[in-house]
Amino acid sequence: MANSNGESDKPRGPLELSETLTIETNEGTMLAFEVVGILQDAEEGASYAVLHHEDEGEDEFIVTDLDGNMLEDDGLAQQILDDFLAFADDDEGRVARNGETS
Repeated sequence: MANSNGESDKPRGPLELSETLTIETNEGTMLAFEVVGILQDAEEGASYAVLHHEDEGEDEFIVTDLDGNMLEDDGLAQQILDDFLAFADDDEGRVARNGETS
């Protein structure tokens, strides 16, 4: 399901993994971001989506609420992204160790 900047003609549920969200940049370029992670903040009772776009080998990430709206708080968005990337690195390391044969 594609969506544009968190706005849609149809009512819809929250973002889900592997869903695509289309974002229009300030320059008018349309970029497709895929939901690669959903993080929940138990203290705040909020959930966030981490989305990824790859362009010419460059990784770009954004953080939204589950409705696809960009977070206003850049510090919070960076903290969520850092947590996600740390978890992803941890997960990759665990898979490698479990796959060792020696």
